[in-house]
Amino acid sequence: MGEAVVTLKKGAGRSLKAGGLWIYDNEIDTIMGTFQNGDLVVVHDFDGYGMGRGFINQKSKIRIRMMTRDIDQPIDRAFLKMRVREAWQYRKKTVDTASCRVIFGEADFLPGIVIDKFSDVLVVESLALGIDRMKLELVTCLKEVLAEDGIAIRGVYERSDAKVRLQEGMERFKGFIGEEFDTNVEIIENGVRYLVDVKDGQKTGFFLDQKYNRLAIQKLCRGADVLDCFTHTGSFALNAGIAGARSVLGVDASELAIAQASKNAERNGLQHIVKFQCADVFDLLPSLEASGAQYDVVILDPPAFTKSRNSVKNAVKGYREINMRGMKLVRDGGFLATCSCSHFMDYELFTQTIAQAAKSVHCRLRQVEYRTQSADHPILWSAEESYYLKFYIFQVRRER
Repeated sequence: MGEAVVTLKKGAGRSLKAGGLWIYDNEIDTIMGTFQNGDLVVVHDFDGYGMGRGFINQKSKIRIRMMTRDIDQPIDRAFLKMRVREAWQYRKKTVDTASCRVIFGEADFLPGIVIDKFSDVLVVESLALGIDRMKLELVTCLKEVLAEDGIAIRGVYERSDAKVRLQEGMERFKGFIGEEFDTNVEIIENGVRYLVDVKDGQKTGFFLDQKYNRLAIQKLCRGADVLDCFTHTGSFALNAGIAGARSVLGVDASELAIAQASKNAERNGLQHIVKFQCADVFDLLPSLEASGAQYDVVILDPPAFTKSRNSVKNAVKGYREINMRGMKLVRDGGFLATCSCSHFMDYELFTQTIAQAAKSVHCRLRQVEYRTQSADHPILWSAEESYYLKFYIFQVRRER
């Protein structure tokens, strides 16, 4: 096929051999042939055994992202459409597809690209050079696959504005793919209506990964006083409200997010029950505690406090503090929902941090359930980075 051939060092490629899709820069022995960054290459083990084909980028520490384990498999339109169809068929079996993540990068064997579906709009986030060249073809394939099920897509928006693109030697970008359209999209999830801003909202506009975790808190919130910290556009707070909470306070530091959350409350007729406040959660929780405030349910859904291994220690301090503060605000016998969306704050460390927080404030935790991200964000066991969301629900009892 005229592609360059990459040979791994002896003993390298352990992640790849375990089923992963990444080859790092320090695992490569030789590269024979010519190529440009973003090109497809053939990968051989040290002894010449064919490992598959992927795209290369010498500007990235993740030097090669694998597309297939078959060295003879052409990466053409038919291949891409097969991958897209498999991803869609999986979602149809596992989640409500009205709004969902249709493509989740490595976990769907399409490394470096995410595509979310919000009702009849697609939002694309492309994070790797090789897949960036294929994104328009992938969008076309996805539209065709959805059309087979009678789903017409009215617009596509690209949100490739994450900093990680810079590590790939790529510029950050956002804009329309194809015709322009109204980028405020109404979706319904768990019976709650939201207006999603796919152009200026966080990430791709809305956090779909917590869909069923939001649903899980509904049964706890009937008749309850609820505090939702880091509420963003109000998703947990509105699930509490629609479930019949007595009162709900949602808190976030972003004025834009709070404005959107308030509009979402009105959209659901919940504005008299679900209130929002723009404040720094770390500042507000101590003042609520000092005022003697108590809640039946406290929800902690912070942003990722760490995006690298180097800052994990500081992240642990942050998670420990908000969980201590949160537990103190839960009435005896009430409930705490707490989570971490950082891949680097792994399950063991997160669990240990919550246990330390409980010990510090003399609370006893009874685990109701442990959950992860929604199934449209599948966890590929051989790709650790695909497992990032940890979500606990506890009953909080005072020591007595």
